[in-house]
Amino acid sequence: MVTVAIVLLVVAVVFLVGLLGSGVLNPKPAVTYTRAGVIPATGVKITPSTDTFPPILLSDEWETPIPMPGPVNTAGAEDSPFITPDGQTFLFFFTPDVRVPAEKQLLDHVTGIWSTTRSGRNWSEPARVVLSNDLALDGCPFLQGTTLWFCSARAGNYRSIDLYTAQLSNGAWGNVVNAGAQLNREYQAGEIALSPDGQTMYWGSGDFTSGTNVLYESNQTATGWDTPVRVPNVNNVSNAFLPFVPYPGTELWFTATSGLGNPGPAIYRSLRQGNGWGPPEEIVSRFAAEPTLDAQGNLYFVHHYFRANMTMIEADIYVAYHKGVAASSVMAPSIPVSFHAVPVQMGCPERILVPARI
Repeated sequence: MVTVAIVLLVVAVVFLVGLLGSGVLNPKPAVTYTRAGVIPATGVKITPSTDTFPPILLSDEWETPIPMPGPVNTAGAEDSPFITPDGQTFLFFFTPDVRVPAEKQLLDHVTGIWSTTRSGRNWSEPARVVLSNDLALDGCPFLQGTTLWFCSARAGNYRSIDLYTAQLSNGAWGNVVNAGAQLNREYQAGEIALSPDGQTMYWGSGDFTSGTNVLYESNQTATGWDTPVRVPNVNNVSNAFLPFVPYPGTELWFTATSGLGNPGPAIYRSLRQGNGWGPPEEIVSRFAAEPTLDAQGNLYFVHHYFRANMTMIEADIYVAYHKGVAASSVMAPSIPVSFHAVPVQMGCPERILVPARI
């Protein structure tokens, strides 16, 4: 009996050693990936003083655009900005190296949608928004109420990049679903924006890359969205896409080719005139794109840094504060509850390389 006991003890010890060695009983700590930790050592952080093509403000309604204060901007590429009407939640796309192709971004653990929230003057450290437990490239976030619209390259798409929605419930994202055949296959909708009441959708045609885009609008119906039509008056500029309609819905902002001959995309604004939109006005030029505004009119956008030979270096989020609004107290006036920011759980997958749109 003693011999049998000794043998069993030895077998047990060997088994436990095997488990420890395999990591079952002594698992390795989970790796935490940060944006800074994945940016290559060769990454260059451009500043306004070293920017070859700084953005040009063409309106006296805003202060001079500056890089967004706080922890958002890095030597990587921050892009696709979105801010809630109350100015308290900010989402954006990030990839550490603009030279890396999309199929490799998929595996870097940081490329994707990120979020930060504002407390007083300060923005929290951004973290990823979890939208999939599988491989996916996610981006172009648009948040309204508890519904997040985004674009994604993942299995089951109707095309290479589809529109999706996710729902926020009890502080966590769930119910991630494809936006459907109508928008993705029939209409081929690009990056979308909704009117503040959620009844009208705007997008640039074609794909999620620039080239021959025009702006379309479609109204919500009981079964989906009605037949899209070209937005009147605003498509007299070249390559209009990436729309945004800030609260309360009296302005339509979008990206298009500069009408002044400046390099890179420019940001335009059209004002509501009756039931339509007035002629577009170029507001920010020279590698300025994807406008998003809070209810006080503070303008956030992406600025891509290029060398003189038109090689892209990186991208940052810029802000032009509306005159008369203190940067330290950006709070929206009374806004209907459905338009307010909602808590955003952090963490997320990926998205197609945004700079390819330029």
